[in-house]
Amino acid sequence: MTELARLAAAVGQRLIEREETIAVAECSAGGLISSALLAVPGASKFYVGGAVVYTARARLTLLDIPQKAMDGLRSASEPYALLLARVAGKNLKATWGLSETGAAGPEGNRYGDAAGHCCIAAVSAAHEVSITIETGIEDREANMRRFAEQALALLLETLG
Repeated sequence: MTELARLAAAVGQRLIEREETIAVAECSAGGLISSALLAVPGASKFYVGGAVVYTARARLTLLDIPQKAMDGLRSASEPYALLLARVAGKNLKATWGLSETGAAGPEGNRYGDAAGHCCIAAVSAAHEVSITIETGIEDREANMRRFAEQALALLLETLG
């Protein structure tokens, strides 16, 4: 079992035990977070939906976040990750919103973040946590997997 699958199974079990649900908004992980969660048997008990929010158009169309809400924010930042998590959870009426945004590589992004930079957030009515990770590697696929693993690890830790 891969680390990603192990983390997803642990998150799924914890959400089922708590009778809670999750909505996911991911960017640079490209759907790996949702894919890992949906591979868990019983996913329909906790997973309500997700979106790969890779562009401004996707953010507007899939999450209904207008450009005005982005005033003072930039992608690949903790405040942006928190916004994505809040909106995903709210729009899908989930207990938790989980988000990821970053620069998978092999190059950095237009904001000056190096490849391997990622911001992750987990949000519920009672919790808002966010972290920034820097993998220090340029390998796109490895970073995508690491971003997904770190997102699930943050949620698992927050779930207690």
